[in-house]
Amino acid sequence: MSYAFFAYLSRLKLISRWSLMRNTQPENDAEHSLQVAMIAHAIAVIGRDRYHRDTDPEHVLTLAVYHDATEVMTGDLPTPVKYHNEALRGAYRRLEDVSADRLLALLPEDLRPAFTPCLKQEKGYDRDVVKAADKISAYIKCLEEKRAGNREFDYAAENVRKSLDAISLPEVRDFLRDFLPAFEMTLDELNHPTNE
Repeated sequence: MSYAFFAYLSRLKLISRWSLMRNTQPENDAEHSLQVAMIAHAIAVIGRDRYHRDTDPEHVLTLAVYHDATEVMTGDLPTPVKYHNEALRGAYRRLEDVSADRLLALLPEDLRPAFTPCLKQEKGYDRDVVKAADKISAYIKCLEEKRAGNREFDYAAENVRKSLDAISLPEVRDFLRDFLPAFEMTLDELNHPTNE
């Protein structure tokens, strides 16, 4: 018997993000998930090493890799629709649960328990880190689009930055302070930093 779980997940590269906005550079769920995973891992390392959090950065990285996996079934619902009101938010959460169950059913039964926490992430510090990394990735996308002269992302950048500033985790603030400014640099500036 052949199982379709990973074949489905490979289609994350076909799920376009920011579908209601004009993009100078298209972004898909697969590349977004990779960036979120790297950022979440870094935040968890900062949390563990600087703030003595009881966390496993590799576990956080795994959660981040799978954080949008259900979108392979649902697509990426635009934020203005997804968060329009509590009824839509609740309906979308239920849809994500159904999608997670459908994906889990595509695995051999003995592997399902190992993947369930990846697709049905429990509340807590690790999920908070992944959510923060997801917002940081969205903000980076906004910065890139604005840098390319695309004013379509001005409002989104403002809103995402406000939500980032509201996060109380010091490790998130550290990441923003230590790493975010480099995302506004050109390749020449990255190759020849002025802070050496």
